[in-house]
Amino acid sequence: MKVKPYSTYEELQSYIENQFDYLQMQDDNLQIGFSKRTLQRDIKEIRNVFGIDIEYSKTNKGYFISQSETENMNFQRMIEAFDMFNSLNLAQDLTPFIHLEKRRPQGTENLYGLLHAIKNNLKIKFTYQKFWEEESSQRLAEPYALKEFKNRWYIMAKDSNNNIIKSFALDRLTTLEITNQTYQYPDKYSIEQSYRYCFGIISPNDEEPQDIILSFDPFQGKYIKTLPLHETQQVLVDNDEETRIKLKLYLTHDLFMELLSFGDNMKVIEPKSLADEIKEAHKNAYKQY
Repeated sequence: MKVKPYSTYEELQSYIENQFDYLQMQDDNLQIGFSKRTLQRDIKEIRNVFGIDIEYSKTNKGYFISQSETENMNFQRMIEAFDMFNSLNLAQDLTPFIHLEKRRPQGTENLYGLLHAIKNNLKIKFTYQKFWEEESSQRLAEPYALKEFKNRWYIMAKDSNNNIIKSFALDRLTTLEITNQTYQYPDKYSIEQSYRYCFGIISPNDEEPQDIILSFDPFQGKYIKTLPLHETQQVLVDNDEETRIKLKLYLTHDLFMELLSFGDNMKVIEPKSLADEIKEAHKNAYKQY
């Protein structure tokens, strides 16, 4: 899409015909028609279902996707999900060759309702069960945004109990009720700004983000370069001895646990306080044996 952002009608038609030939191999009864009329109809459907606007540029004589960087990211994630679903659907007879992790549902059945509440400024009621508490609690909150982290979804909402904006994991949220009580969305709240320097779901209120310098062995460095730890990541050194990166983040528990997972493939260079914490954690882990 970035390499060639504009596509002519003929190019789109050729692509559809190639895809049709492949799909017909899976289902020879499949019939697909393509014309300028069906293209315009499909563009409307794509706008309604995916929220993606496809426009035509007379200057460049081609169709293109008009969207912001955030919208583009959402679109890419939806396409990834669609590709995965479609591939698995077409490959049902290949089940012995596909292995998926077995995990419990992540509460995504409430995503649509929560999005509706956010877009219409409606308060929500729900039952919430914390991992570290035996008893569940009833909550009334103002939902502001949804956030994903490590295959879990969270709703960022202001809890009416103490008027603090918190994260609530959807897999621990039940009996969701969208009330008819409205609220005023705070002018100064932005999930992008709130989590700009956060790794994970924890967002400190009174601390300042710090410059973090990490050194990885060359093998682990290949993974870090292709799948950065965070959008603030900068590569400082990349040679046969190490891959050294710089991050600007809050020192949160989520980040601490992520860094511990690299074991002896990573060394904290700065700040010293973080290096000392990681060192102590590895010492305590060693004592377990």
